[in-house]
Amino acid sequence: MTLSQEFQNKPLQVGTHSLSSRLIAGTGKYADYEQMAEALDASGTDVVTVAVRRERLIDSEGRNLLDFLDVGRYTILPNTAGCFNSIDALRTLRLAREIGGWKLVKLEILGDKKTLLPDMIETIKSTEVLSKEGFQVMVYCNDDPLMAKRLENAGACAIMPLAAPIGSGLGIQNKTNIKIIRSQTKLPLVVDAGIGQASDATIAMELGCDAVLINTAIAKAKKPFEMAEACLLYTSPSPRDRG
Repeated sequence: MTLSQEFQNKPLQVGTHSLSSRLIAGTGKYADYEQMAEALDASGTDVVTVAVRRERLIDSEGRNLLDFLDVGRYTILPNTAGCFNSIDALRTLRLAREIGGWKLVKLEILGDKKTLLPDMIETIKSTEVLSKEGFQVMVYCNDDPLMAKRLENAGACAIMPLAAPIGSGLGIQNKTNIKIIRSQTKLPLVVDAGIGQASDATIAMELGCDAVLINTAIAKAKKPFEMAEACLLYTSPSPRDRG
C-alpha cells in the first residue's frame, strides 16, 4: 500500500523547515562516499543526517563526507552519533552550528555501546538546554510514550522513537506505543532506527508517523541504489522526478 497523492504533496513542517520528502536518509556505513552519493540521489530525500564528530566525517583517504553532499539540494541534519553523555552532545552540536550555521539538529545520546539504546535522562536534559539556545531539536528516543511527552515539554521540534535497536533491521516492534505517541503529540513523528526493509516505512506511515529515517537498511543492502529507490516508492505514491 502506498500513500495518497494528497499526503505526498503536503510538505512536512519541522521547526522552520518545510520538507518535501517523507524519507530522511543517513550517510553512515556505506562502502565509500561515491556509493553514498548515488544512493542518496536515488532515495529522493531532501534531508540527510550527518554525524559531525570529526572521526566520522573523514574517511581513510582523508576525504570529507561533506564534499560529497550537494548542500544546495539537501538539508544537512547534524547528529550526535557516538555521544554517550550530555556534555559531548552539547559540544558537538554547538560546533556544528559554528561550522555550518545549522540549527536544525538531531540529538541522540546513547546509553551503551552494545545496544545503542538512548539514555533518556541525558537526552531530556540536553533537549532542554539546546531548545533554550535556539536549536530546533529532532530527538532520537525510545518508544516510551511518557518519555516522548517529556521531550515535547522540553522543547523538541520532532519526536523520533526507535522502531527497534539501531542497525537491527527488525522493523517496528511496538506498534501500540507508536500509536500512543502519535495520539498525544502534534509534533512531527519520525520513526528512527531499526527499519529493515522498505515496507517497514509504509507500516510506520499507516501508524500515523510523518516520516522515517533510514540508514543501515540502505547502506548495508546488497544493492544500496535499488534499496534506496524502494524506500522512495514506499514513502510516496510514485518516484519523484530527480532531474
